[in-house]
Amino acid sequence: MYKALVACRAGMGSSVLLKVKVDQVIKENNLDIFTEHGNLDSLIGFNGDLLITMEDLANELSDKVDYVIGIKNIIDKEEIERKLEDFLKFKNEKDK
Repeated sequence: MYKALVACRAGMGSSVLLKVKVDQVIKENNLDIFTEHGNLDSLIGFNGDLLITMEDLANELSDKVDYVIGIKNIIDKEEIERKLEDFLKFKNEKDK
């Protein structure tokens, strides 16, 4: 199972909604991903596989974890699903 951190700068509003949507997509598609919620401080000591955040923040954090997903529309489950599937394909190819 892969471990993901869903975070934004403060960890209060947008990332809470994003985590709800990400968890819905994971459940609906039976994806092998577990999520945690936090803010940018949560990256300190984070040893997971994936950071899920807003698109504008993703570029700033690409050097902090192995894989970063930037979401443009936090209520667009199709975008979230597509990007999670891309992550899983990347991990499967990397692990071969």
